[in-house]
Amino acid sequence: MKKTEEEITQAAIEMLKTVYDPEIPVNIYDLGLIYKIDYEVEKEVLHVDMTLTAPNCPAADFIFEDVRQKLVSIDGPKSVDLQLVFEPIWDQDMMSEEAKLELGYL
Repeated sequence: MKKTEEEITQAAIEMLKTVYDPEIPVNIYDLGLIYKIDYEVEKEVLHVDMTLTAPNCPAADFIFEDVRQKLVSIDGPKSVDLQLVFEPIWDQDMMSEEAKLELGYL
């Protein structure tokens, strides 16, 4: 039985919450680095747009590959379309309240 868009989206969020920038003790989802999670049920394709805290992030390749590996491990999607985008430019306002608290911004 095919999983619903909601089930796949929730599984993607759970996986993304296990990915960390090595220099920041907060997961990339709570940092606000995930701009889009869409699941095409008919084609079974998971589309994810993400960014980095800075375009020249030294851990960019590591983070991107970690995200890709974790998303392809989700049961359901036949493929993952992971895009690295830089618009809009990330800023601290995109972080969750928990991330801001953890990093001392609140």
